[in-house]
Amino acid sequence: MPFISYAQNFEDVMLWRALRFFGPGFYIDIGANHPTHDSVTRSLYERGWRGINIEPVLHYHQSLCDERPEDINLCVAVGDREDELVFFESPETGLSTLSLDMAQLQQAEGIPFIQRTVKTRTLASICEEHANHERPFHFLKIDVEGFEEQVLRGMDFQQWRPWLILIESPFNREPEWQSIILQANYQLALCDGINRYYVAQEKLELLAPLSMPPNFLDEFQLCYGHRFSHPVVDIEPLQVNLKSAMQRADFAEAQLAAIYSSRLWKVARLITSLKRLVAAR
Repeated sequence: MPFISYAQNFEDVMLWRALRFFGPGFYIDIGANHPTHDSVTRSLYERGWRGINIEPVLHYHQSLCDERPEDINLCVAVGDREDELVFFESPETGLSTLSLDMAQLQQAEGIPFIQRTVKTRTLASICEEHANHERPFHFLKIDVEGFEEQVLRGMDFQQWRPWLILIESPFNREPEWQSIILQANYQLALCDGINRYYVAQEKLELLAPLSMPPNFLDEFQLCYGHRFSHPVVDIEPLQVNLKSAMQRADFAEAQLAAIYSSRLWKVARLITSLKRLVAAR
């Protein structure tokens, strides 16, 4: 089975390279978004990995429940305390956020948001409820559009030690929250332009597989419609047309089967057989 990359910047390829010999393993994906499109964890789920997907956007959460029934899928947000906060939701993008500053920046670019109240939980409390101290915690992925510091402050890195932490972060500035991770005894391994990868001090052997970008030797393929494929093909209309054609074919087959099993068809076949018999004489 070829390794299919779904993630937008080959994050799944990098994680698979570093962790493939330790699984099937466990992950937590904060800001999971869609279960397939641009998903960091889809390819690992296909290989038996299981984890916790955290996604407060309702329709994305429902899609996760539908497509990832063996994962734990939570429709909450993550912060530094148990609370209810205003959530700025952009339903058709991955830009939803609890950060007012980030929402205002995106709105200035023409991206509309819907405001609603969501429940927030700390990552530590989620781990206490759903994770297992006896099982390795292979990686934590965080993509929360400007709310990273609050997520990290709500985690107990003494009790819960993901081997790798992957956080979306702008390439052109050092993040304010980085000191939290470094003080928790993690080491920066890679900045790929849109993400930063950190390795736990007790797992520094994972620095080596993260030291080079994805390449031919990783033997991966892009999923259909990936933005790096050429040409970029929107396969959704093709899928809709294919589904419609298959439905028409199924209907036609059902009609044909009904005709073949009807009494009229049997009589017609008998008459045809008799005519051939008479003609043969």
